[in-house]
Amino acid sequence: MKRIGLLAALLAGLAMPAWAQDTAAGEYIVRAADCVACHSAPGGKAFAGGLKMGTPLGTISATNITPDIETGIGSYTLEDFDRAVRRGIARDGHHLYPVMPYPSYAKLSDADVAAMYEYFMRAVRPVRQVNPPNEIPLLLSMRWPMAIWNAVFTESPGFKPDPRHDAQWNRGAYLVEGPGHCGACHTPRGWAMQEKALGAADAAYLAGATLDDWSAPSLRQNKATGLGGWTEVDIAAFLKTGRNAHSSAFGSMRDVINNSTPYLSDVDLAAIAVYLKSLPASAAETAYSPAPVTTNALYASHCQSCHREAGEGAPPFMPPLAGNAAVVDPDPASLINITLNGAAPLVVKGRPDAYRMPQFREQLSNQQIAEILSFIRSAWGNHAAAVPVQDVAEQRKRTDPASDRVVFLRMR
Repeated sequence: MKRIGLLAALLAGLAMPAWAQDTAAGEYIVRAADCVACHSAPGGKAFAGGLKMGTPLGTISATNITPDIETGIGSYTLEDFDRAVRRGIARDGHHLYPVMPYPSYAKLSDADVAAMYEYFMRAVRPVRQVNPPNEIPLLLSMRWPMAIWNAVFTESPGFKPDPRHDAQWNRGAYLVEGPGHCGACHTPRGWAMQEKALGAADAAYLAGATLDDWSAPSLRQNKATGLGGWTEVDIAAFLKTGRNAHSSAFGSMRDVINNSTPYLSDVDLAAIAVYLKSLPASAAETAYSPAPVTTNALYASHCQSCHREAGEGAPPFMPPLAGNAAVVDPDPASLINITLNGAAPLVVKGRPDAYRMPQFREQLSNQQIAEILSFIRSAWGNHAAAVPVQDVAEQRKRTDPASDRVVFLRMR
């Protein structure tokens, strides 16, 4: 049987076109970098751009990065591509806004950048689609200040392994800090909208941040609000399936699960888990401890059937609320958002999920949502502040219900 399996693998390799074999490494790192999530608009072609992203300056539209000569990156040389990806400078010399996570991509290796370039030029279908204009006020749209911003807040290209750690840890650090650009969402921002840290040496790195009405939790070893209660197996399972005994992916993390981390090897997922488990807690906090079951009429009517009377849920499909980091996050933005708007589908390698959070925007008032969430944040041993009604009202105005459409982009 082993000989038959080896023969089948050999024949499969021979049947695969040479260009596909050559671009496999590039496709892998493009998956790790999740380029398709930002450079594809809902209902559009993969990598053709057009996705609108809100920033403090205004709305920025993602660009076409298919190899179309006129509207994409088809005329880019490898040097042009490298400069854009790792330094944030386009082929014509203008500076990119750091909504493109080049401060993280700067850590990509020369070999991975070359593999990505090969993949885009040989395996991605060119799409003729003109980039829509950004919606930024004229005085704020000047690009030259970005040269100063880059000099102050970015690092020189290349990843420097830490000799104090083994190869597995350093592989995890490379994937998280570089192509995975986890800090772009999970690291707090400074006065100039820069990430306060770009690597493990700083306690601010991956300490949690709020972005687009979602609160990205700490990925450090904070017991209540981070990954302190997760094992390495828990972390790898979450990245591979979008679920584990502690949580289910939602918000911006849904795009990561739909298009990126499930495609990584088990070896790389384990390396990421080892790296994240090494990051010490960033701040003192009140740890979760089980407490007697309490009741609330609104919770019992609208939440208890899935999340259970004691908030224990039914993992991995119905996450627990007792001891859940998103529940006790100091910033309740995610909790408000998902209650108002529900969760969009998780699609793991083309397979949509069967269970997800419904939206309660129509069924519940701002006051009722605030009451339920305040109860959840203080019940069963959770220790978090009450949710102000005004916070719910403001998010209701700014946000929309999650789409039921399956968002899964085929990269070939």
